[in-house]
Amino acid sequence: MAKPTRYTPELIAAYSAKGCWEQLGLSEFWDRNAKDYPQKEAIADSKTTLTWGEAKQWTDRIALGFLEQGIKRDELVVVQLVNSVELCLTRVACEKAGVLCLPVLRTISERNMEYLLEQTGAVAMVIHDQFRDYNYLEMIESIRPRVPGLRKVFVVGKKIPQWAISLSRITQQPIKDKYAKDCLSEARYKPTEVSLINSTTGTTGLPKFAEYTMCARLTFGNGIIEALRLTGDDVIAALSPAPTGPNIPVYFAAPLVAAKVVFLERFTAEDALKLLQKERTTIACGVPAQLALLLQHPDLERYDLSSVRAFWCTGAELPYQVGKEFEVRTGVKVVNMYGGVDFGGIVATGVNDPLDVRLLTVGKPRGRTEIKLVDEAGQEVPNGEVGEAWGRGPACSSGYYNDPESTWQSWTRDGWFKTGDLCKFDEQGNLVIVGRKKDIIIRGGWNIYPKEIENILITHPKVRDVAIIGMHDPIMGEKICAFIIPESNQEPTLTEIVSFLQEKDIPPYKLPERLEILDKLPMVADGQKVDKKLLRQDIDAKLKAEGIITRSLSGTNQ
Repeated sequence: MAKPTRYTPELIAAYSAKGCWEQLGLSEFWDRNAKDYPQKEAIADSKTTLTWGEAKQWTDRIALGFLEQGIKRDELVVVQLVNSVELCLTRVACEKAGVLCLPVLRTISERNMEYLLEQTGAVAMVIHDQFRDYNYLEMIESIRPRVPGLRKVFVVGKKIPQWAISLSRITQQPIKDKYAKDCLSEARYKPTEVSLINSTTGTTGLPKFAEYTMCARLTFGNGIIEALRLTGDDVIAALSPAPTGPNIPVYFAAPLVAAKVVFLERFTAEDALKLLQKERTTIACGVPAQLALLLQHPDLERYDLSSVRAFWCTGAELPYQVGKEFEVRTGVKVVNMYGGVDFGGIVATGVNDPLDVRLLTVGKPRGRTEIKLVDEAGQEVPNGEVGEAWGRGPACSSGYYNDPESTWQSWTRDGWFKTGDLCKFDEQGNLVIVGRKKDIIIRGGWNIYPKEIENILITHPKVRDVAIIGMHDPIMGEKICAFIIPESNQEPTLTEIVSFLQEKDIPPYKLPERLEILDKLPMVADGQKVDKKLLRQDIDAKLKAEGIITRSLSGTNQ
């Protein structure tokens, strides 16, 4: 049994008694929809469209194919596929087969893939033969001799080497006369068993692997249904390449209401607009950078987006101006959401919330998630003050896979996850993120939260994007540096930036004292968050070259 690290029998009983958890797993919802709506379209990408009935046949055959290939219960399968029918349904098939599924970004490097395979003990992979200019077969062929535990490789595509197995061939093999009708009932994971592993991303260290039970993921899905008012008439589009965060409505909310899901294999603004128009999409799922790219498309207004009522946006900070302009130009409401791979809880705005709530806050806890804000001693701060967000609830991760030590470093024994995010509640109880605990700037004893300044500067007409970081100072400890991407080559001066902030009543100690102009901001591995570690290293090197400091960021200022 894939036993959850944090879940005790008492916790499982308590959440179950409160009705927090679904009694069916994800694959059971897919099967139920196949029974109730066998001819209704369930899933599509640019090459394939399947009904609920066809999707059940597909997942049954893949699940049985995994078992026939000797993959045992609770062994782990890494799935590295682009946004596609195969990506979504392979996840469902893994649950049916009782094998752990770890979906990963299609862009993960060979070195990181080798680390991931070794750390998780994966016995199988599902990959493309090739996508665009990247040859996955060559990568895996290079890795296999160094990772002997990797026994099986399943391939989506036409080029199948002798050491690999064709996934499409498995889906074409009839099973009706070979297996009993309920042959997968014993293999299938129960909702309270770990069935999904997600890899974390970040700016420091190596990734961890967060484990999830399906009852937790579907509780998250119910929170999304509430926020977006989803029904079986919806068509939900996965635009982001991420296998987790932004596309969670597609994986864990849509099947609960039998809504159709569609996948965009590779994001371009042109292809996204075509997909939204062609499929009469009602909900689009993506990240803030994709909103910005859609706004830059010269023919945005020519596309018919009248069917789209909301853009579910997460994975990174949402610039207010980007969200507002998108709403004005398209009529599509932007719904902001906060969470994290490690955490798993859900805080989100709702489709019926006012614009400023949707764009300036991340809304209220949903899916029975609890949030409290604490000080350095772990005590709750007074209402309206800034504190570190701690979260718990039935939608949360059950810990780190095969890593109890890291689990109990991040979680308290009574279930609170320490997010590291500094937040406050507004007067309506909406959560407002002011920055990361590790990113806080302390200037002469004053605490400065970068997000507060970034939210204002992003509204400057000459600023397209901005990141605020602390730079070492021998007297004040830290001062503020603003890294700015200018709008249409209109570079703002430091004087203009400071004057703009002064007009917004920003106190003197929060004003930037250095401006750096960039073509683009560096991003972490998932491509969704600014890598502030690299920015700090950059300004650190410049300050040392200028003789302002003599030690690195990790040392003591002089």
